[in-house]
Amino acid sequence: MHPNPAFRTTPLQDNLAFARARGFGILSVNGAEGPLAAHVPFLLSPDASFAELHLARSNPIARACTAGIPALIMVSGPDAYISPDWYGISDQVPTWNYIAVHLRGVLSPLPESALHPHVGALSAEHETRLLPKQPWGSEKMSEGALPRMLRMILPFRFEVASVEGTWKLNQNKTPEVRTSAADHLAQQADAGSQEIAALMRRDLG
Repeated sequence: MHPNPAFRTTPLQDNLAFARARGFGILSVNGAEGPLAAHVPFLLSPDASFAELHLARSNPIARACTAGIPALIMVSGPDAYISPDWYGISDQVPTWNYIAVHLRGVLSPLPESALHPHVGALSAEHETRLLPKQPWGSEKMSEGALPRMLRMILPFRFEVASVEGTWKLNQNKTPEVRTSAADHLAQQADAGSQEIAALMRRDLG
């Protein structure tokens, strides 16, 4: 995470709420020949003490995880390039504003009997976010299709030991300079710039 403490003052509950809302991140563990990484959806428990996820059987992390191993889930949010011209003051350099939360903990395999409930809960969580769309359910699948597909993946539990968050929104600059940068960001066409601008303005009050 970014070492500047100005970017790491976000309360724990806000970092957890961000990770829960995203529900997708990069899972990383140390492998025999170097770091291993996988892009995974996950479901954070109500008390944020653990997350459940699944991996393809052929994934190197799934093969390496025969017992609890140290792991990291990196959750990224919006990001945007900041031009020095936008600050309205001299002697500045380009930078990047962004949101990121790191969950550190231990990854362990779950019994295969946990897979079907996990997949059902994960899809229900995200289908609920699509309301008023009629939620999808596995009952819409042909007989035998779901068990056949479930054989290709394995369930895991990630026990959360610590949470770190970086919300880099130019907090190390004056309100006037931050406002100027946010105003220019808001004029950009990409969604990341506009989201970062909105977060900067919210942080400024």
